[in-house]
Amino acid sequence: MISYGEAICGDPEAASEREWLETNRLGGYASSTICGMNTRRYHGLLVAATKPPVGRMVLLSKIEEVLSVNGQSYELSVNRYPGAIYPRGYLFLKQFRLDPFPVFVYEVDGVQVEKSIFMAPGENATVIRYELRGPVESGTLELRPLIAFRDYHSATHENAALDGTVHAEGDCLRLTPYRGLPSLYLAHDATEVRQTAEWYRNFEFPRERERGLDFREDLFHPCTLTKDLRSGGRLTVIASTEAHSVAEADRWRAARPAEKSNDDPPFVRQLKRAADQFLVRRGQGNTVIAGYHWFADWGRDTMIALPGLTLAAGRPHVARGILQAFAGVVDRGMLPNRFPDSGEAPEYNSVDSTLWFFEAVRDYLKYTGDLDFVGENLYEVLADIVAWHERGTRYGIKLDTDGLLNAGDSDTQLTWMDARVDGRAVTPRSGKAVEIQALWYNAVRVLQDLARQLGRDSAGAHYDDLAQRAHASFAPLFWNEAQGCLYDVVNGEIRDASIRPNQIFAVSLRHTMLSREMAARVLERVERNLLTPYGLRTLSPADPHYRGRYEGGPASRDGAYHQGTVWPWLMGPFLRSYLELHGRSASSREQARRWLAELSAYIEDSGVGQLPEVFDGDAPHRSGGCIAQAWTVAELLRVCVESLGVP
Repeated sequence: MISYGEAICGDPEAASEREWLETNRLGGYASSTICGMNTRRYHGLLVAATKPPVGRMVLLSKIEEVLSVNGQSYELSVNRYPGAIYPRGYLFLKQFRLDPFPVFVYEVDGVQVEKSIFMAPGENATVIRYELRGPVESGTLELRPLIAFRDYHSATHENAALDGTVHAEGDCLRLTPYRGLPSLYLAHDATEVRQTAEWYRNFEFPRERERGLDFREDLFHPCTLTKDLRSGGRLTVIASTEAHSVAEADRWRAARPAEKSNDDPPFVRQLKRAADQFLVRRGQGNTVIAGYHWFADWGRDTMIALPGLTLAAGRPHVARGILQAFAGVVDRGMLPNRFPDSGEAPEYNSVDSTLWFFEAVRDYLKYTGDLDFVGENLYEVLADIVAWHERGTRYGIKLDTDGLLNAGDSDTQLTWMDARVDGRAVTPRSGKAVEIQALWYNAVRVLQDLARQLGRDSAGAHYDDLAQRAHASFAPLFWNEAQGCLYDVVNGEIRDASIRPNQIFAVSLRHTMLSREMAARVLERVERNLLTPYGLRTLSPADPHYRGRYEGGPASRDGAYHQGTVWPWLMGPFLRSYLELHGRSASSREQARRWLAELSAYIEDSGVGQLPEVFDGDAPHRSGGCIAQAWTVAELLRVCVESLGVP
């Protein structure tokens, strides 16, 4: 359990920097800050995945709450308006805890109100429940739902097109503000419902202002629900896209698995809980949400995150389903990199997503020994991928005569460092990128091992030849003796000597082309120039193109994204490399735990149970990007379980 007391809850600045997340296994979510102030356009009590896991819409933004007891009224909500915070419900907020879902404890006039928020698994439905404790001779709890009804990347502004009619259907209200959009249902056990039809104007989202985006919004108040406290001290609302009875809230709560008591260290326990939030349904199978609030499922992120989110977390059946689903959408030897939010055809615009697929299959086989499944469902797909790479596929991805993989041109960004500003690549990496060669070699060695186990001897010999050709060419082409590390990209006669973290994969992957001495020197260079308490910088601070702050509008942030910004997911391959090179000795494991200390503290405090996408390259390393990133959680969980030996 993560808990915050009055010192943080009663400070609106500190409280509004801590964001909670509750998910529904469909790609939908509920999220806000621990004081209830929405600071992003992505915050809301019901952000529904209308085309799971995409098509996210903010339907119910928030609920304004007024508690009246013994003749006195207290507003429990918190909003930021131009020049003001109002109401100031944080003054009554005594505690916030994640237990395992968000719970707020307010106290006024000797009466405690405990508000809990949780989502129904597999439903676009959020339960908001209020329970009163303490003597109340007379009083009411008044709830004012505020709706947005918009795509989660946008903001709502007052308009005449909205239909504010509230339809009462038993203990359920239905609102359909705009034709063609889903209806919002509000099941409740209030004693009175009053239609209002009014706008609340000029909410401000400070995080969006910082990001250079539209940061003001108007919200519509369709009705007020009131509970006479003499009739009972509990009020429940279910906000959903399908009609439900309020009685279902108890069933959903009872069906929610209790957190197991085990011997896991607190950091690992939190990582396992966090991992669950990224596993969602796509059709009849599973996939991985790359990050909350704004990413959908990406092929690259899914394959990198799969071992940690599923195998290290004890969910091999989920891994199996994801691998089989992605195998079914391989096209021309490529894995989809992105499934667009609006549900169009997937995009095949990545060179590394497909190669990470091999590593995910290798790890699945290591955990499960399920050679029958791999042989029957994945082997031929993997073999076809290699064949396509040999003869050439999209975007100039083709095996060169030296046995290394070429990819892309000046107009494409095919590696994970894919940011563009004004149509131009921030980190041009066409040609032969270092991690692509490491991944290619690892892939053909994985396939060679599979061929041997499946009795495909002639195929295995061919893959061995591919691997030997790559091995013979790699170090002579990529070794930078002057810096004692690897070039980042080789493109013809051009060798990019930028010190970046991509070279760590030439050390961390199961099959490596580096000698032990070279691997140790790469690790030393990465540690000296790139390591921070929160992960690896994407560029050395000594480089003239280094950007130490991830801030400002989209162009500014994209310009810094891979130019020095710290990515915590890279701590996984760095620590695996370090531990392997030091024989996983007791002293090396202790050093690894010290390097993880700040991230462990972050998930328990600032992260409210999650880990973010990025941090600033410069101290004090402020967090940025998504508040919850799949491969961050996955890689740290994987290194804890696989390399540090945590149960």
